[in-house]
Amino acid sequence: MEALPAHVAIIMDGNGRWAKLRGQSRTQGHKQGLEAAKAVVKRSAELGIPFVTLYTFSTENWKRAADEVGFLMTLIKTHLRAELDFYARNGIRVRHAGDLSGLPADIVKEIQDVSERTAQYTNTTVVLAINYGGQDELVRAIKKIPENERGSITAKTLESYLDIPELPPVDLMIRTGGEKRISNFLLWQSAYAELYFSDKLWPDWTGNDLDEAIRDFTSRNRRFGSVP
Repeated sequence: MEALPAHVAIIMDGNGRWAKLRGQSRTQGHKQGLEAAKAVVKRSAELGIPFVTLYTFSTENWKRAADEVGFLMTLIKTHLRAELDFYARNGIRVRHAGDLSGLPADIVKEIQDVSERTAQYTNTTVVLAINYGGQDELVRAIKKIPENERGSITAKTLESYLDIPELPPVDLMIRTGGEKRISNFLLWQSAYAELYFSDKLWPDWTGNDLDEAIRDFTSRNRRFGSVP
């Protein structure tokens, strides 16, 4: 596995369809999706991938039914609290991207707590994109730029005001569930990302599926606009 991506971003799609195919509730699909996320994150840590960003809850997901949104918020909260040992065993640092001001106070507290308690781990950083939208991140970044800097904005200027300025560009973006779009995810960071689409529904993903995506990535010739 040569030339591993430094930053893998994952759109974890298909939880609801996975549950429907089995005659189960959408909440059961989200629970199984959480297990898939743990398996893929664990494999990422084993490989030593520096950054993995998971599209956990988008700014558009608030449009879903209130009971499903409530369940997802509870799942996020309980997962953050329950998995501290998992993070420690695998050397995983947890960070957040997204608009904290739009989240319930108890969720914000859990995000901040787990971020602080895992800050010393250096194997793999897992970024949880919660209440996140790529367009929203850019708008919020622009609003943070002081008036005296706005006349000479550069790409580096704008980048310094993103949610995690030091987050490297996405090398590999994965979307599961058969859809082929990026759905407002890490728009700035994915300018030269290699896209990998899988028909497999997210709850069925394992570390082996991540290996396959990375093999595909390493077979590509990335030119970044230059002549081959």
